[in-house]
Amino acid sequence: MSVAIRPASSEDLAGILGLEESIFVNDAWSPAQMRAELGSPHTSYVVVVDDVEGIVGYGGVQAPSASPDADIQTIAVVPSFRRAGLGRAIMAELIGAAWEVGAERVFLEVRADNPAAQALYVDLGFEEVGVRPHYYQPDDVDAVVMRLEFHGGASAGPGPIGASS
Repeated sequence: MSVAIRPASSEDLAGILGLEESIFVNDAWSPAQMRAELGSPHTSYVVVVDDVEGIVGYGGVQAPSASPDADIQTIAVVPSFRRAGLGRAIMAELIGAAWEVGAERVFLEVRADNPAAQALYVDLGFEEVGVRPHYYQPDDVDAVVMRLEFHGGASAGPGPIGASS
């Protein structure tokens, strides 16, 4: 397995949608939503590409340059590629992109029934700040809202993951 992370482009739409639909079966984004995300000047998306399997992960962050807040839009890794550090690597890229445009904090929502993802986010420095009841539909699962604060300003780098990115 040889993987690389690179910025996503519109040519990656079909591969991203294939993963989106297989991983997020009941709450997958529509092709129009994902196309808009990839084309937005306020978002940064990356893909993880395996030399054999093609796109095996992706993630995106909305980080408008005039806003102190950024929001992780989505992150996914194919099950057979999990537990290899790819989710952490994608998050490092997304957090770095938010920091580069001047964000002071990054938010995300994670399914309450996904303790593995929650543990990763806590390890990256995120803290729980709230719950959105019944957020994920049609599964009727709550969302745990988490926040990462950048400390020390731009010269300090993107907080707790700065050394590991």
